[in-house]
Amino acid sequence: MTACGIDPRTGQTVRVSVAEGQISQVTESTEDTDRHISPGWMDLQVNGFAGIDYNDPRSPMDEIARSIDVQRSTGVARLYPTVITGSGPDMEGSLRNLARARRVLPNGDAFLGFHVEGPWISPHDGPRGAHPKQHVRAPSIEEFERFQDAAEGLVRLVTLGPEHERACRVIEHMVEHGVVVSIGHTNATAEQISDAVLAGATMSTHLGNGAHSMVPRHDNYIVHQLADDRLYAGLIVDGIHLPPPFAKVALRAKGPSRAVLVTDAVAPAHCSPGLYMLGEQEVELLPEQRVELTSSRRLAGSALSMDRGVANACRFGGLSLFDATRLATSNAGEAMDIPERSGYLEVGQAADFTLFRCQPDGTLAVDETLTWAH
Repeated sequence: MTACGIDPRTGQTVRVSVAEGQISQVTESTEDTDRHISPGWMDLQVNGFAGIDYNDPRSPMDEIARSIDVQRSTGVARLYPTVITGSGPDMEGSLRNLARARRVLPNGDAFLGFHVEGPWISPHDGPRGAHPKQHVRAPSIEEFERFQDAAEGLVRLVTLGPEHERACRVIEHMVEHGVVVSIGHTNATAEQISDAVLAGATMSTHLGNGAHSMVPRHDNYIVHQLADDRLYAGLIVDGIHLPPPFAKVALRAKGPSRAVLVTDAVAPAHCSPGLYMLGEQEVELLPEQRVELTSSRRLAGSALSMDRGVANACRFGGLSLFDATRLATSNAGEAMDIPERSGYLEVGQAADFTLFRCQPDGTLAVDETLTWAH
């Protein structure tokens, strides 16, 4: 089995051979093509897509399968369905439903694991974002274990606010059990952020969002995370969550190796404007592709797809096509500590590929997303 396209790293056309779910050989090709090939794109933060809410414990299996297929049409080979702050039973029910989907669906292996975003976050307006205040609570090892049991051991990424008293103890426990911990929806001080990193936190969740509208100009939790080279930064590069100048600054601060593109997509992504659900909350997709809570008009996730995110990283950040695709491929693999997804088109890497064309208007058109069992 082989795949062929232009390698964004070299500009050369290559043929990539596959054996047993891994890249077995990469050779130059004389084939005439205008389509590029990169490792399959990964999305570490997806709350829903194509009308399906991953935070609904009742989401039907066939509809979850359809949502995976739609995401693959946008270049995403693998993803981390994300369950946000809710009641314990609702969060556990959603994780249980997603774990079943991963186990029984023919395309369920698209789920590399699950991302639990909250409920251990700041209760304050601004940093809390669209998370329901009544369900925000302090972190506990016992609740983490309940989440992990419901998810059949597949919680791989947890977002929390490190200002909680027991946060560092919980971070250490999760890291010891193979979970990547990300700082987000936080009102933490510089010292609390540093303590969380020392305890094992290695990421920032959608940096620049889940924040107060006004912060001290120098001493604030966004700057402290931007300045910490130990932290990967998830970024929603849709032109709505982050103004293009901020996206450019954040990409420069983290460099092409420590930034990770995420969509933070919710159910209305890839749908028509209208009303949808995010867990127990109603959201509206507006014509300009902005998603808001109907109750407060706060941003509530995004309608971004990864193909637009990669194109925007080039447009807003001035990145090369290679560096922009790294944000959705090898950087995501490194952030999640997955060796077989931490390289580019190299022997031994997982055999997932996104094949796409660069359009004259600066957008990307995905031709197909290829995956093989690993």
